Amino acid sequence: MTKLIFEKSVENTQGVKITDETVDFSFINSKFLNQNKETILPELTELEVMRHYKELSDKNFCIEKGFYPLGSCTMKYNPKVNELLATLEGFTELHPLQDDEDSQGSLKLMYNLQEALKTVTGMDAMTLQPAAGAHGELCGMMIVKKYFETTGENRKNVIIPDSAHGTNPASAAMCGFNTVEIKSNEKGLVDLEALKAVLDNNTAAIMLTNPNTLGLFEEDILEISKLVHEAGGLLYYDGANMNAIMGYTNPKLMGFDIVHLNLHKTFSTPHGGGGPGAGPVGVVEKLKDFLPVPTIEFNGEKYSRNYNVKHSIGKMKAFYGNFSVLIKAYAYILLMGKNLKDASANAVLNANYMMNKLKKHYLLPHDRKCMHEFVLSGDWQKEQGVNTLGIAKRLMDGNFHPPTVYFPLIVHEAIMIEPTESETKERLDDFVDTMIKIAQEIKENPEEVLSHPLTTPVRKVDETLAARKPDLAYKKA
Repeated sequence: MTKLIFEKSVENTQGVKITDETVDFSFINSKFLNQNKETILPELTELEVMRHYKELSDKNFCIEKGFYPLGSCTMKYNPKVNELLATLEGFTELHPLQDDEDSQGSLKLMYNLQEALKTVTGMDAMTLQPAAGAHGELCGMMIVKKYFETTGENRKNVIIPDSAHGTNPASAAMCGFNTVEIKSNEKGLVDLEALKAVLDNNTAAIMLTNPNTLGLFEEDILEISKLVHEAGGLLYYDGANMNAIMGYTNPKLMGFDIVHLNLHKTFSTPHGGGGPGAGPVGVVEKLKDFLPVPTIEFNGEKYSRNYNVKHSIGKMKAFYGNFSVLIKAYAYILLMGKNLKDASANAVLNANYMMNKLKKHYLLPHDRKCMHEFVLSGDWQKEQGVNTLGIAKRLMDGNFHPPTVYFPLIVHEAIMIEPTESETKERLDDFVDTMIKIAQEIKENPEEVLSHPLTTPVRKVDETLAARKPDLAYKKA
């Protein structure tokens, strides 16, 4: 067990000696100075501090360590060449306040990335500003709100299927909309009758993921689009699952008006650790004047930032947005070229391969061809004494990160698996074999399965206590 850094402390040890002179802190407002309490800080050499954090990082599970089939989040391989290109001096040393004429290379990259994303999505205009998928959702909902303000309509309702990502209702609510949930049908798709029942002249938009969070393609999408548009509403595309359809179809063909993309999911930029991320938003022609400023434009000779956008919702992010992430996404698109659609084809193939291998051993609520991910249920195993969480804990001892569990909420004891296109057949088979082995272990000795994990730095924990009463501060004995 790794000691806390405080436990490694040796009294009077110094890491770096900053100055030989006494520092006068009188220039700092006294309210910011700790004058009443003893400051408890560890005392270690610089080398020991470095070793401590390296030791902690080695305990972290990452895509370079093993299979990471986290459904809906798409933890896929990020090519290292993209990281190299993002560290080029011309990018890293560009000051965000430099004039456009001094930033032509970076502006060209962003413009070209916009054009590429427009091609992939079918949209007519694009912004690269949002810092993540959920930030892109917020941007999209702000555009919806501003659009209806300019038309003089006070539409208040946003329709959201019960299979939606949890950020969808949050993004709509943050913009002052009421969220109206509609149930899925027996196929796991949008129930058209339920949709018709809530559509009226108060409908601002519907937020849809396609494929949905069950990994199923909404086969009635054209009818859904027709119904919403006839009611005067807009269609918002949650692009979290765009990596399943890239190159085969696009949101414009389905009838969507607004799209956000998760660059980490579809275009291989890093994911996890809190960011940075990027969630570009694309819109159809009638909504392009609502995009955040500045937009990146090209007049045939020079690239520039345009702040004069008629109905703009304003800024979503400072300067260029998370620029280094945009570099990585652009590099990926250039490297893949026309083979971008192969990423989607392989992701769908891998998911269907695994689903058909596992459906004999775990309940498959919707037994039909999936897209890039599929959702099993742990109900059979729960009846034998081990729930989905127990299965996830057991997987950790097989050098696998557990899949997403208990989401989507419409599947009881959900196990949401997404292999991505990055993995080999051998790795997929290893995971399938381990899942089958766990199912067999549960039949034979459920109590033993419940003792896992046994090989992780932290073993069994009380999840409820850890979530509600986290101990985040070191207390000196």
